[in-house]
Amino acid sequence: MTVWLDLLKPTLKQIRRPKNTILRFVVKFFPPDHSQLLEELTRYLFALQIKHDLACGRLTCNESSAALLVSHIVQSEIGDFDEVQCKQHLLNNKYIPEQDALMDKIIEYHRKHVGQTPAESDYQLLEIARRLEMYGVRLYPAKDREGTKLSLAVAHSGVLVFQGHTKINAFNWSKVRKLSFKRKRFLIKLRPDLNQSNCQDTLEFMMGSRDCCKVFWKICVEYHAFFRLFEEPKPKPKPVLFTRGSSFRFSGRTQRQVIDYVKDSEFKKVPFERKHSKIQSNSGLSPFPPRLCVEGQGESNASASGHQADSPVGRTQVTVENPALQHYTGSLTSQTNGCRNGTHDEADARLKPSPSKQQAEHLSTGPVSRSPQHSESPSAGQVMVNGQKQSLSLGQSPDRRQPSPLTSPLLTDAGFVRTDDEDEVRRKRFPTDKAYFIAKELLTTERTYLKDLEVITVSFQKCVGKDEAMPDSLRNLIFANFEPVYKFHETFLNDVEQRLAQWEGRSNAHIKGDYQRVGDVMLKNIQGLKLLTAHLQKHSEALLELERTCRSSRRLEGLCRDFELQKLCYLPLNIFFLRPLHRLMHYKQILERLCKHYPPTHADFRDSRAALADISEMVVQLHGTLIKMENFQKLLELKKDLTGVEDLAIPGREFIRLGCLSKLSGKGLQQRMFFLFNDVLMYTSRGMTASNQFKVNGQLPLYGMTIRESEDEWGVPHSFTLFGQRQSVVVAASSASEMEKWVEDIKMAIELADKCNGSSAEILSSSFTDSKSPEESSADQESEDDLSASRTSLERQTPHRGNTTVHVCWHRNTSVSMVDFSVALENQLSGNLLRKFKNSNGWQKLWVVFTNFSLFFYKTHQDEFPLASLPLLGYSITVPSESENIHKDYVFKLHFKSHVYYFRSESEYSFERYSTNTNLILFRMDSTANNPSVVVLVT
Repeated sequence: MTVWLDLLKPTLKQIRRPKNTILRFVVKFFPPDHSQLLEELTRYLFALQIKHDLACGRLTCNESSAALLVSHIVQSEIGDFDEVQCKQHLLNNKYIPEQDALMDKIIEYHRKHVGQTPAESDYQLLEIARRLEMYGVRLYPAKDREGTKLSLAVAHSGVLVFQGHTKINAFNWSKVRKLSFKRKRFLIKLRPDLNQSNCQDTLEFMMGSRDCCKVFWKICVEYHAFFRLFEEPKPKPKPVLFTRGSSFRFSGRTQRQVIDYVKDSEFKKVPFERKHSKIQSNSGLSPFPPRLCVEGQGESNASASGHQADSPVGRTQVTVENPALQHYTGSLTSQTNGCRNGTHDEADARLKPSPSKQQAEHLSTGPVSRSPQHSESPSAGQVMVNGQKQSLSLGQSPDRRQPSPLTSPLLTDAGFVRTDDEDEVRRKRFPTDKAYFIAKELLTTERTYLKDLEVITVSFQKCVGKDEAMPDSLRNLIFANFEPVYKFHETFLNDVEQRLAQWEGRSNAHIKGDYQRVGDVMLKNIQGLKLLTAHLQKHSEALLELERTCRSSRRLEGLCRDFELQKLCYLPLNIFFLRPLHRLMHYKQILERLCKHYPPTHADFRDSRAALADISEMVVQLHGTLIKMENFQKLLELKKDLTGVEDLAIPGREFIRLGCLSKLSGKGLQQRMFFLFNDVLMYTSRGMTASNQFKVNGQLPLYGMTIRESEDEWGVPHSFTLFGQRQSVVVAASSASEMEKWVEDIKMAIELADKCNGSSAEILSSSFTDSKSPEESSADQESEDDLSASRTSLERQTPHRGNTTVHVCWHRNTSVSMVDFSVALENQLSGNLLRKFKNSNGWQKLWVVFTNFSLFFYKTHQDEFPLASLPLLGYSITVPSESENIHKDYVFKLHFKSHVYYFRSESEYSFERYSTNTNLILFRMDSTANNPSVVVLVT
C-alpha cells in the first residue's frame, strides 16, 4: 500500500513501523500541460518518471508510441544518431519490456532527432506521454456491484474507471458532488443531470479493504484541491466534544498558487548539468519547483533509469510503500493527517463545481502555506529536532511505563559522574574537524579490538594452560598465530593514541600542523600488517582444528564451554577467532570515509589513499575465507542452542535465516523457532530445561519442496504452506514483511537444493513429528520480564546463556538472516556515550561497545568485562520528540514496548555513526550520503 508523507510533519510521527517501510521519490501530480514546466531540471525529473513507468509496464501504449518515446530517451542520453553506438546502447539498456522487437523502429526514429538537445528531447518525451491514456495513472483495484474486476484512478480531470488498461468511464470534478468511503465501499455521488431523468445518483465500488478505500479517497481529495482550488485549503477547526469522519485535508500550495508565486517573485534557478550527456543546455524558471511536483520513485528514479538525479528531488514529497501493514492507514495516516484511528468508517469531502475561496472550507485541514523558497538541507537526511541535526526519524513513542529490569542494563546511578555539560566543555577544548572524529573512531574501536585479542591470547591461553587437554599442535597453531597479531596491534594502538593526544592538545588545537592527520599512521601500520597475512590466514585453520579437537575430547570441550561462561567472554568464543578478519573490514571503512572527507589537495589525502589501496588488497585476498568461516562459526553457535541434532555443521551446509513462525496444527497456531539452511528447513520448540535449548521437532528437506501462499485457504494472516516430499506444513509469520523475507529466502534455498540434486544428509536423531515435550506443555513461552531479569545480565552464570540471538529472536518474535549477521559484524562501534533512562534526571557516562546486535556497557574502556548488555533485536531507534524534554544535542532514543533509553554522543559525527549503524543493522536501512536531501530506507 502506498501513501504520501506530509513534508510539514515529522517523519517519525507518520511511520509507525519503519522496518516494514520503503521510501521512494515519485511524481505525485502530473500536470495536463507540460509547457508549464519551464525549468529543465523539472522536466528532466518528470522525464525520469515517464522512463520508469515505461520500463515497469505501467505506461502502456502502442508500438509506434513506445518506439518514439524510447528514441527520445536515447537521444537525450547519447546524443545524435550513430548506428553502432545506438544499437550497443539499446542492447545494454532496457527501456520497455518488448524492446528487442522494436529495435529497428527505435533506430529509425532516433535517426530523425539529429541536432536535438537533451532538454528538447525531454520536452518531446513529455509531449508524447501526456497524450497517452495511461499518462500519470496509478491504478487501484476495485469491483463494481456485480463483482466485475475494475481499477480506479484519479487525474487532474477527475476520477477514472479502467477495465484492464482501457478507460471505460470518467467522472469529471464538475460532475462529482461528494466522495466518501464506508468500510470497503468507495462512493461517488454525482450531481443530478437535468437532461437525463434516470441517471444514477450514487456509484459504489468495492475495494480490497477499508485502508485501500481511505488511501484512494485521500488521494482524490489532494488531486481535487491541487488542480481545482485557487488557494490552499484553510484548516478546519477541531470540534470541542464529538467528531465524525476524517479530518484530513490537503496541505500545500495548489497549482494556481505555484504559478502565481513564480510570476510575482524572483524564483531561484536550480543549477543543472547533465553529466551523462554529450550536450549541455541551460535551464529556465519553473512554476513547478521539484520540491512540489516530484515525489519520486526513487531508487531515485535516477538509479532505475541510469541517471543521477540532482539534489532538488530530495526536497520533494515522499511516498511510503508498505505492503506489510494490513491495517496501514488506520494507524499511519491518522498520524499523518490528524484523522482518528478507526473511530468512524464514514469520511467524505464535498466538492464544489467551480473553484472559489469557499471551497477551502470543505477540503482542508492543512497548516499554513509552506514556503517554496529553497533552503540548505542538512546533511544525509538530517532534520532539526531539539536544536540538533538528526539523521533519522522513525517509529513511535512507546507507552510511558517504568522500565523493567528485564531489558534495562543493570547499572545504577551510584558510582557514575553525571556530566550534563561535559560535551560543551569538550567542544571548546578539542578539535571539531570531521577527520579528527574519524581518527577518534579508529582509536576507540582499536581499544575494543585489542581487548578482543586479549580474550584469545591472554585469557583463553591461561584457561587451557592449567590443563593439558589441548594438544601441543593445536596450542601452537592458535597462540603462535594470534600473539604476533596482538603484539603488532599493541604498537598500532600506541601510535594512534600518541597522534590523537597531539591532535587534541589544548595549546595546539587551533593550529593546522602535521600532527592533525592520521593517514600516515594508518599507512605505516597497514604496511606492517600486510607482513602478517600468513598469520591471519592461519586463524581460520585454528578455528577448524579447535572444533575438530573438541569433538574428540570432551575434556577440552568442557574447558571451552566453561570459558565461554566467564564474564570477559561476552561473545561466543568462535567470534573472537574471526575478529582479525573483521578488523580489516573496519580499517577499510574508516579509510574510505577519510578519503571521502579529504580534498585531493589535503596533505593527508595521499597517505590515506595509499593505505586504502593496501587494505583493500588484503580484504579481497581474505574475503573468501571470511565468508566461509562466518558460516562455519554460525553453524557452531546454533549447534549449542539446539538439541536433537547429530551434526549441524556438515560440509557444504550454509545457514540462511532463523526466526519465529507460527505452525498450524490440530491445536491451532503454535509458536515455533525455524532454522533455514541451504538443504533443510528445521522447526523447533523451546524447552524449559536448565540448558534453555530448542528441541528439534521436525525437518523439511528442501529438495523437491514447493511453497504457496495460503492466507485465503486457511484464513490465517501472512500464512504460507510448505509442501515437502513426505509432509506439508502450514506456517504464519508475524507480519507481511516477515512473510516476504521468509518466502524469498526459502525460494532461494529451494533453488540451491535443486541445483545440488537433493544431496542433503538426514541430520535428525529424533522423529519428524511435531510433538510437544513435557517441559513445553507446561508453559509455551516465557514473559519478556522473566527472560531479561534472569538472562540478560552478564553477572549471572547459567549452564547455557539465554541471551543468544536465537533466544532474543524467540522472545521478540522476529527473524535474522546470515546477511544481517555479516552486516552487524562489519559495523562494530565503540566509544563513550551518555545514557539516560526515561524517568531519570541525569546522564551517566559509559563506555559502550556495539556489536552482534547488542550494546555492551562498561564503566571505562579499561574494564575487563561488561557490566550489562542490551540486546537490540526488535528495538526501534528514533529521535526524542519535544514533549520528552530532552534539550540536548546529538541524542537518539532506543525503545521496545515500554523500555526506553536515551543515548547522547559527543559530536555530530559520532551521533550519525551510532544512529545510522544501529538503524542499518536493526532495520537493514541505509542513507545516501551523496545527496544531502535524499534518504532511502531499504528493508
